[in-house]
Amino acid sequence: MNNSVSTVKSRNILVLGAGELGMPVLRNLARRAEGIDGANISVLLRPSAIDSDVPAKQRDVAEVRDLGIEIVIGDLVKSSIDGLATLFSRYDTVIGCTGYAAGINTPMKLAKAALQSGIPRYFPWQFGVDFEAIGRGGPQDIFDAQLDVRELLRSQTKTEWVIISTGMFMSYLFEPEFGVADLKNDAVNALGSFDTAVTVTTPDDIGVLTAEIVFFEPTISNAIVFLAGDTVTYGELADKVEAGLKRPFRRSEWTVPVLMGELANDPQNMMRKYRAAFGIGRGMAWEKAGTFNVREGIKVTDVSDWINANLSGN
Repeated sequence: MNNSVSTVKSRNILVLGAGELGMPVLRNLARRAEGIDGANISVLLRPSAIDSDVPAKQRDVAEVRDLGIEIVIGDLVKSSIDGLATLFSRYDTVIGCTGYAAGINTPMKLAKAALQSGIPRYFPWQFGVDFEAIGRGGPQDIFDAQLDVRELLRSQTKTEWVIISTGMFMSYLFEPEFGVADLKNDAVNALGSFDTAVTVTTPDDIGVLTAEIVFFEPTISNAIVFLAGDTVTYGELADKVEAGLKRPFRRSEWTVPVLMGELANDPQNMMRKYRAAFGIGRGMAWEKAGTFNVREGIKVTDVSDWINANLSGN
């Protein structure tokens, strides 16, 4: 897994964001840091997130404070690369958990700031699919931007990097807008075909595993680490949904030509980009046997577990 021997230790850690993935990462870093001398966790939040009157945001900020995590005020979008580099330089490790909401250019902006800052270790926002197996020029242009980040990180030797490949967030299979497991209409719609596979992991499990990877000995350096809560074909997903909910589901294939045609008619539609990319299937799945969680014997949630825990009333 390691491409080189590293003496870097993550002790003064800044996490960027406290959303769907950031909160599980923060919880588990704080838990693991309790047993590690000198380990401190901070999180970068926008002023609007700290001052929000949205109850969910207020709960998250309160939890962060209860965990003993230092809140650092900043804005990834509004800040310059120079400004971010100055901020990052106060830490030995920066972990990106902001997702794509900040825009397609933000991953590169953060990577440039991380390298300019001279920090010893950087975990970019790459919590997704196998971008290199997908290659360039596919229907989802965000994936090309992620490859640009990887090329930048590999072009230098000063900052060590770790990329964590997780597959799709497991819950997205059941998102009504995504349309794969359509619970309202008792249907499963396969992207590509029912033999096409997808790797999925829950954000909670990604949080647990990320914390283990950050503090793993010997230090993981300049490496892509694969995780998997489950790897299933869409046919297997349909079987698991029927077994978990104890009723039949109608099955339809959304073929690649159909998905690409829909995207051509609506080329800026982010959901159609994702559907087409996942329909092609390349780089969207890998065997669980070679993953970090299997090698380290760490229990994770599989699709059947998720259905039983979250869909019992559906």
